[in-house]
Amino acid sequence: MKAHTKETQAAMTPQSALQALKDGNNRFMNQNMVHRNLSEQIGDTSTGQYPFATVLHCIDSRVSAELIFDQGIGDVFSIRIAGNFVNEDILGSMEFASKLAGTKLIVVLGHTSCGAVKGACDHARLGNLTSLINKLEPAVEAVSEPQDEDSRNSGNIDFVNAVAKKNVEMTIDNIRSRSPILKEMEDNGEISIVGGMYDISDGSVTFYN
Repeated sequence: MKAHTKETQAAMTPQSALQALKDGNNRFMNQNMVHRNLSEQIGDTSTGQYPFATVLHCIDSRVSAELIFDQGIGDVFSIRIAGNFVNEDILGSMEFASKLAGTKLIVVLGHTSCGAVKGACDHARLGNLTSLINKLEPAVEAVSEPQDEDSRNSGNIDFVNAVAKKNVEMTIDNIRSRSPILKEMEDNGEISIVGGMYDISDGSVTFYN
């Protein structure tokens, strides 16, 4: 498979970009990944890059966007930070990717059993990790059930996964509220901003708006 060109990127829509990721995840799950000549793709992209999507996801070693969506060199911008939240620098990266580099889709991808989310559920405190955990704790507070404090911790995996999903939703809200550029592009139909959850137990991604 060839790397994307300016023409193939321009021909994609937010909807077709999302479908490309869904199709790629299906291939990944079914062990039917596309054969790519990576050396050829290095040459194809040596004078320019034309990715069709931007994926914000966790640093978790089990969750690599290029692998789980079966994409090659030059296909996606990959932004990784523990807990997949946004800050000023990440928003700037997304604005570059969408407004200047032409991607059609932004995906905020959480995952099950997220270690950063577990830390937020437990209100962990450790060096510089503390400030990162603080950014995820609003999602913990936003999940109302269970109300029993003894069940609102990393030992309750259902609670952890509910917080991870809520964190994705709140991150999408933050993108729209903190980046007028991306909000305008979405309102104009130039891009879509969607959320998803990766299940580390079976390799599947569930998307939602």
